[in-house]
Amino acid sequence: MFGYIKTDYSNLIIKDTVLYKAMYCGLCKSIGGCTNQRARLTLSYDLAFLSVLAHNLLDVDVTIEKQHCVIHPFRKQPMAKSDPLTERIARLNVILAYHKCNDDVTDSNKGRIKRSFIKSAYKKAKKSEPILDDIVNRMYKSLLKYESENSDSIDMVADPFGLMMQEVFEEIFKEKATEPLLSLAYSMGKWIYLIDALDDFDKDKKKKNFNVFINLYKDVNTKQELTTKYRNDLERLFGVVLSNIVQNAKSLEYKFNHDLIDNVLYKGLIAQTKMIMENVKCKNTTKF
Repeated sequence: MFGYIKTDYSNLIIKDTVLYKAMYCGLCKSIGGCTNQRARLTLSYDLAFLSVLAHNLLDVDVTIEKQHCVIHPFRKQPMAKSDPLTERIARLNVILAYHKCNDDVTDSNKGRIKRSFIKSAYKKAKKSEPILDDIVNRMYKSLLKYESENSDSIDMVADPFGLMMQEVFEEIFKEKATEPLLSLAYSMGKWIYLIDALDDFDKDKKKKNFNVFINLYKDVNTKQELTTKYRNDLERLFGVVLSNIVQNAKSLEYKFNHDLIDNVLYKGLIAQTKMIMENVKCKNTTKF
């Protein structure tokens, strides 16, 4: 995915900071173990959050232990110990990264080197998770169809990403994929697609890449113009999506303390949206 689902770090308490870093680092190490070490560079905050959410809702205990890693070879770091659930999410991370590279190649003829860099890892992930790969592949093809038609319908273009998240959650959570959880997944997928499109407005405008906001708001030339002139429209759009996420999150059946999850869903996504609206690049902000 794109790496926008982050915590609101300023409002994280110490225990949740430790847990999130441990889950993030544990997923990174699991990616290396499940596929190959190079694929660890594809680690996404979005998948780290999915790991946190899935372990809670599926009632899978997280064991944290201090381990060495490539980035911290001399001092052991707290990491969540790998388990079958983490391994599934690790493979999903690589599958998503590979198909994102495919999409980049189609959009702007860039990403070939990165795609070849992780191709062997992707093949391993696909072999172990053919259903997840099929979901991601189908939804990217659906997205490409709307992009090739140069659509200006926000709901239509964002739908494949929402459906992709929904189907991924169905596969990961199986019989515990409740209606509120699937609705949450759909809204999160839609939010990811739209916030990335808004964030990339200037880049896409310059390179003449597809961007639904460029198609819909033809009278503006920069993201700053867009967020100034059509601020009310954008606030309504993202407000509805974020409200759906919050309402569905309140109906989830948590097994453990969910302060960290609440921080991301109730504060983190809103903070990321505000930063993008204020023309701050989310991808350049603090990791945790």
